[in-house]
Amino acid sequence: MSLQSILGNFALILFVLTIVTGVIWFLDTFIFAKQRRQNADKALAEYDARRSKLTAEGIRLEENTRHELEANLLKQPVWVEYSGSFFPVIALVFFLRSFLFEPFKIPSGSMLPTLFIGDLILVNKFTYGIRLPVINKKIISINDPRRGDVMVFKYPVDPSVDYIKRVIGVPGDKIVYKNKRLSVNGKDVSYTSMPDFRDNLDYLKHYKEDLTGLSHSILINEQRPAFVEPYDFKGKELCTYEIDGFSCTVPAGRYFMMGDNRDNSQDSRFWGFVPDENIVGKAFFIWMNFGDIERIGSFH
Repeated sequence: MSLQSILGNFALILFVLTIVTGVIWFLDTFIFAKQRRQNADKALAEYDARRSKLTAEGIRLEENTRHELEANLLKQPVWVEYSGSFFPVIALVFFLRSFLFEPFKIPSGSMLPTLFIGDLILVNKFTYGIRLPVINKKIISINDPRRGDVMVFKYPVDPSVDYIKRVIGVPGDKIVYKNKRLSVNGKDVSYTSMPDFRDNLDYLKHYKEDLTGLSHSILINEQRPAFVEPYDFKGKELCTYEIDGFSCTVPAGRYFMMGDNRDNSQDSRFWGFVPDENIVGKAFFIWMNFGDIERIGSFH
């Protein structure tokens, strides 16, 4: 499932704005402001000399004239004033979004019933380590993704696009999906039946899947076949595809991802493994859904 960030490549836009406004703020604080002060002092000294001369000649001037002159001489150019005002705000947003939390909007139903279309979610950017903004290079490792995590990542086929899926397999895992049932490293995943889930005009089978000891909901469309037609992807030789499903061994530094809406999700079954360098962060909270505010809250 593709995710669209709030405004295109917002990270790059924020980075450029932070640099530009920061440079202007720095130059104004340490260079331009001093120059204005020096020019103002010189002009005010000349003004005071003329004022003293006129006063000696009996001519009285308005008292606030000097203050107005000083204010005008020290006034920042409009472009400098706006840059200086916006710099702290832009820098704060850039820092929060790059290293702490990033917002996304869910545009499709491939993660139903966990995430609905229109859910506005927050992604924890530091759960899996600290990464440099824009280039997404990890500089500090903290935790590794775990089975069951809902993770945002750069789509391996097109890294300019953000995707969200659930981690099904971590490096070294043997994943088998046969007749729409999972097993991991030879151990069958347990399922608990739930009332059917209505998705538009379809009624889908609804299960609680216990992948890691913390169960989550999945949907199965029994009218669709278990067979998938995979792309050519790196590591495809580690997978075997059959009419009733597939099996894959997850290579080092990569993860196997699947959507909770199992028969309506383009995921690792089709386009392969997600490399560690594509990870964006762990999704953990719905902060708004304008169509249903009761959606607000954490999820698994």
